[in-house]
Parts: sequence; structure tokens; C-alpha cells
Amino acid sequence: MNSTNRPVSVFNIAVVVASLGYFVDIYDLLLFTIVRVPSLQSLGVPQQEIDTGVGLLLINVQMLGLLVGGIFWGIIGDKKGRLNVLFGSILIYSVANIANGFIHSTNEYLLWRFVAGLGLAGELGAGITLVSELLPKEKRGYGTMIVATVGVSGAVAANFIAKMVGDWRICYFIGGGLGLALLALRVGVMESHMFNSIKSSTSNRGSFLALFTRRDRFLKYLKCMLLGTPTWFVVGILMAFSNKFAVEMNVKGSISPGDAVAFCYTGLVLGDFSSGLISQLWQSRRKVMLLFLVLTSIFVFTYFQMHGAETWLFYTVCFALGFGVGFWAIFVTIAAESFGTNLRATVATTVPNFARGMLPLISLLFTGLQSSFTYLQSGAIVAAICIAVALITSWNIEETFGKDLNYVEEL
Repeated sequence: MNSTNRPVSVFNIAVVVASLGYFVDIYDLLLFTIVRVPSLQSLGVPQQEIDTGVGLLLINVQMLGLLVGGIFWGIIGDKKGRLNVLFGSILIYSVANIANGFIHSTNEYLLWRFVAGLGLAGELGAGITLVSELLPKEKRGYGTMIVATVGVSGAVAANFIAKMVGDWRICYFIGGGLGLALLALRVGVMESHMFNSIKSSTSNRGSFLALFTRRDRFLKYLKCMLLGTPTWFVVGILMAFSNKFAVEMNVKGSISPGDAVAFCYTGLVLGDFSSGLISQLWQSRRKVMLLFLVLTSIFVFTYFQMHGAETWLFYTVCFALGFGVGFWAIFVTIAAESFGTNLRATVATTVPNFARGMLPLISLLFTGLQSSFTYLQSGAIVAAICIAVALITSWNIEETFGKDLNYVEEL
């Protein structure tokens, strides 16, 4: 029996290391959100600059790193192999994490957050691509479910460690150390047999521009990106500014955005596990996307009805919202399953990073609407737009469950 026909367990080494890699990825992303304020305070940055100037610039620089890295690692994944991305990306952001613990100026912080974003961009897409290609089609949903579920729990770990350790520099050292420790584990991972089969025969691999040269291919790519819009609206607007929304709705007690994000990501862990499991049971990605988008609609509506609510109830709704947008596993899996082997890593790596990159556009729309509407009305309008776009996209997207992935795109 050859290697391509040998049964592959859902709990094989590739799934384990992809899961742990995404865990460290999410740990770093959320850790930066948690320690951004105290770290800038310790560097002597005035509060006004933390809230607007330097603080906002840091977020945008990291986002730029994610966008550039998404394209870079996606092309590398299709040209040089999925394993090269898994090794290279985690090495870069682990070094960047450790360097973040040694900074003494905002310029150094800006540099290393860009490098961290560059490294973080490759982890999820390469991991999902490798797992999708190594596992048989009837099992790959379980594999990507495990990757996303374990990975998203890194956010919960970041919040716990930040509160337990207290020192933001040590928190960064822990993240970097976890990443470097994973490098040793990745030595035993094998490359995708689908990639190996086209490595010598297909020269037009990883052509990012090819995603824009044909209308049908571009529309399919755009649909994959739009599916993730509600997730980043919930995390980047409703959770990040939960304290402001709570004040507007006269929620009793003080709401902490950090705690709101932690409750949301706890719900995301359960949501990713549930969406992945239901997808396998229903044998459909599309139906599960529609189900979870309907749940998101219900929970977002509930969020805006929290007038005068108790603190515990508000946080409960934050948890529910996390569960509702817990279709990240399905979202990235659809992207990986929608394209041929010669473009798969490029798509699976760029799509989640471009979905993240929509947050600044969502934020601009949110702030722009506030000149004509109230804070709550602006949030509700943006919510309706983001969810409607994702619902229409889900209704029209191709069903990819059980699709044979062993093919190439004609460029």
C-alpha cells in the first residue's frame, strides 16, 4: 500500500501541529490587543496617543503586515510547499514576539508588530491547506474543525496568562517560546502528496494575479472573502467597543472590552467545534454557514436590546455572539476546497487575512454613519449590512463538502 492510499487518522501529526500553530497565532493576536495599552503606557506614551495616534497606528501596521504576509505566504505555499510556510511563518512571528518583549521605543514596537503580522499571516491558511489535502475527503472537515477549535482557544489562554503573569514583556516571551518549541514538533510532518504530485509537472503555481484574470474565478474568490465579514464586525466593533455600547444602553456595572473579547472567543471555541461537527453530520458546508449566520443575526439583535441589562447578561450575549460567528473553520475550509492544488494555499492564506483586512473598512463605515445616526443605530446598520452580505454569499456559494481536491486550475 503506498502513502497516498494509506488510511490517515484525523489526529495525525499534521493536524496536531497545525492546531498548535494556530493556537500560538491567535494567542499573539489577542495578546497584542490585551497588552497594547499597558505596554504603551510603560513606554511613556500619553493616553490620548494610546487611544488614537500611536495605538491606532500600531493596529494598522500589524494589519498591513497581515495583508502583505497573506499574499507572500500564500504564493510561497503553492510554489515551494505547505511545510515551508508552516516553518517560515512560525519562525518569523516567534522571533517577533520575543523581540516585542525587548522594545524600548514606539518605533521598535511598530517595526516588530509589522514583522509579527507578516509571520502570523501564513499560519492558518497553510495549516488548513495541508490538513485538507492529507485527510480523505470524508474526514477533512473533522481535521479543520480541530485546527480551528484548538487555535481559537489560544485567545482564552492569552487572556488568562496576561492576567496571571501581569508583565506584558513576559507574556510576549511566552508566546515566542511556544512558537519556537513547535518548530521541533514540525520536523515530523510530511508534505501534502497533492502538492508533491504537481510540483514537477505544474509550473504556474501560486499565481496571485490569476485570481483576477477570469470573472468566474474572481467572483468565487470574492465570495470566499465576504463569508468572513460578520466575524470581524462582531469582534472588531461589538466586542472592541463593548464598553461604549454598554454605556449607550445603560448596562448596569462597568463593561471591560478585554473581558467581552474573552467571553466572545470562548463562544467561538464552542462555535467552531459545533459548526465543524454539524457540517460533517449534515455533509454540507453551505447549510451550516446559513444556520450560523441566522444564529448570528438573532444574537446581534439581542445585543442591541441590552438596555439596562445586568453585567452578567451582557457578557452572556457576548459569549452567544462568539458562538454565532464560530464558523471560522467552515469559512476557511470552503476557501481551501474551492480552488485547485496550484492555487489552494494562495487562496486559503489570503482569504482569512483579507477578511481581517475588511475591519478598517467596516470601522470607517461605522464612524461615518455616526454623523447622521446615533451610535447604536450606526452599529445596527453596519451589522445588518455585514450579515446580509454574508447570507447572500452563503446562499449562492458552491457546496464543497466531499469535493475531490486533486486537480489544478487552468490559468
